[in-house]
Amino acid sequence: MIARNVSIRLKKDTAIEFTKLFGEIVLPALQKQPGFRDAILLAGNDDLDMTSISLWESKEEADSYSTKGYPEILKSIENVLDGAPKVRTTSVLHSTVHKLVAVA
Repeated sequence: MIARNVSIRLKKDTAIEFTKLFGEIVLPALQKQPGFRDAILLAGNDDLDMTSISLWESKEEADSYSTKGYPEILKSIENVLDGAPKVRTTSVLHSTVHKLVAVA
């Protein structure tokens, strides 16, 4: 399993708008991507620093999303971003996500 960690900084007073965009645009787009498993959105103490972690079945599927799906999503949220997001891809060593999916 692969994790894509996207760290972003929001413009002042856009946290509510970003959260809405994440739920209405980002999540539905991710859910349509082959290999997508789950997403987590984390907010920093000031609600300006956000981290989105998406989990993927394979590196190839995460990489495919990076080149095909991610640029479109980035365009849809660029008006609330303060600078370019920082993307990091890592291997998942331990996770309980597979148990959550099995229960659902």
